[in-house]
Amino acid sequence: MDFDFERFAEREKAVALNPYELPLDELDVANSFLFQHDAHGPWFKRLRDEAPVHYCPESPFGPYWSVTRYDDIMAVDTSHQVYSSEPAITIRDPLEDLPLPMFIAMDRPKHDEQRKVVSPVVGADNLRLFEPIIRERTRDVLDNIPVGEAFDWVDTVSIELTTRMLATLFDFPFEQRRKLTRWSDVATAVPGAGLIDSETQRREELLECLTFFMELWNERVNALPGNDLISMLAHGESTRDMPPEEYLGNLILLIVGGNDTTRSTMTASALALHNNPGEFQKLRSDPAKHIPGMISETIRWQTPLAHMRRTALEDTELGGQTIRKGDKVVMWYVSGNRDERFFDQPDDYIIDRDDLRKHLAFGFGIHRCMGNRLAELQLRILWEEILERFERIEVLGEPERTLSVFVHGYTKMDVIAHPRKN
Repeated sequence: MDFDFERFAEREKAVALNPYELPLDELDVANSFLFQHDAHGPWFKRLRDEAPVHYCPESPFGPYWSVTRYDDIMAVDTSHQVYSSEPAITIRDPLEDLPLPMFIAMDRPKHDEQRKVVSPVVGADNLRLFEPIIRERTRDVLDNIPVGEAFDWVDTVSIELTTRMLATLFDFPFEQRRKLTRWSDVATAVPGAGLIDSETQRREELLECLTFFMELWNERVNALPGNDLISMLAHGESTRDMPPEEYLGNLILLIVGGNDTTRSTMTASALALHNNPGEFQKLRSDPAKHIPGMISETIRWQTPLAHMRRTALEDTELGGQTIRKGDKVVMWYVSGNRDERFFDQPDDYIIDRDDLRKHLAFGFGIHRCMGNRLAELQLRILWEEILERFERIEVLGEPERTLSVFVHGYTKMDVIAHPRKN
C-alpha cells in the first residue's frame, strides 16, 4: 500500500505554527517538514521542558511516545530487555510486502551473532589499512574541486568521499559506486517528494539492489573468505544461510549507516565552521589539538540520525508516564543532544567544550554505532587536508535539507573554497 503523501504534505503547514500555542497533546514532532525547514528546535525544547516523555495519539506513522531528554534516552537505549529493536528502528513500520530484517532491528542473541560477523571490517587493524586509502582519495577529491568558484559541497565532496569508502567496504565495482548512493537515498526517501513516486517504486529499486548484490554474493561465497562486507556475510556462520530479504535488510543497514551519517556530518562541519568563525580560527590555530573535538562537536550539533525507535516488551514506567507493552517508543537523539540539563549552551557550536564524546548520536548499549571510529577517521583526514589547502570554505546561503524524520542531513550546499594565501 502506497504512502498517503497528499495527507502527509498537509503537514508542511505546521512549519509556520508556534508550538507553544498548540495544546500539548497535539504536538507531533515526527514531521519531516520541520526538519527540512530546520524548524524542529522549538518543538523539541517545549517537549523537553513540559513533557519529556510525550504521547502522540495520531500521526502518519501511528501513535508513538517521544523521549526527548538525554537521561531518559540513555535509559531506553541501554535497557534492551525492556525496549525491543524489533521489528524496526525507525518510526515508520516495515513494508508489509517487503520486510527487511537487519541486525540493528534484532534483539539478542541474533543481533550479537550477526553484528559480530561484519564488525571486523571497521576494527583497528582495518582502520590502519584504510587510513592511507582514505587520505589518497580525499586529496584526489579536494585537488579537483573548482577552487574560487561556486560548487555543491554535498555532491562533490560529502557524497563522493563516503561513496568511495562504501565501495571499498563492499569491494563494490568502483565505477558503479553511485548506485550505492542511489539505493541509500531510495531506502529512506519520502514517496512523492521528488526522489521516488511511491512505495512500489521503492520496492522495485531495492529489489534491483538485491539482484546486483546477489551476483556479488555468488562470486564470493565460492571464493576464499575476503576482507569485505559481502564476503563476511557470505561466509559468516550466522549469516551465510540468510533468506534474500534479510540479506537485503543488512545491506541497506550497512549502506545507509556508512553513507548518510558520514556525508551529513561532512557537510555539517563545513556549515558550522562557516557560521562560527571564532571556532574556525580556534581550529586553524592548532589543528592537531582541536580536530578531534571539532569532529565530536559536529556530530553532536548535527546528529545525523534524528531518532531511533524501540517497542516496549512489557508495561513499564518512564519519566512518570506508563508505557504499555507494544507501544512505539522514539528516542529523539536530535533532542537529547540539545538537552540543557546535560550540555552547557547546547545550541552553540563549541569545539573544545567539556565531555565532547558524550553525545548521543552514535547511540549506546548493544546497538552503538559499529562504524563510529571509521566515520571519525574520515572526518579527521578530510579536515587535515582542507586546512592544508584552503583559507576557508565559504557557504553561499542556506543549504537544502533532507525531507526526513530519520536522516537529518543535506541535499545541497553551495560553497566557494578559498585557497590559502601563502
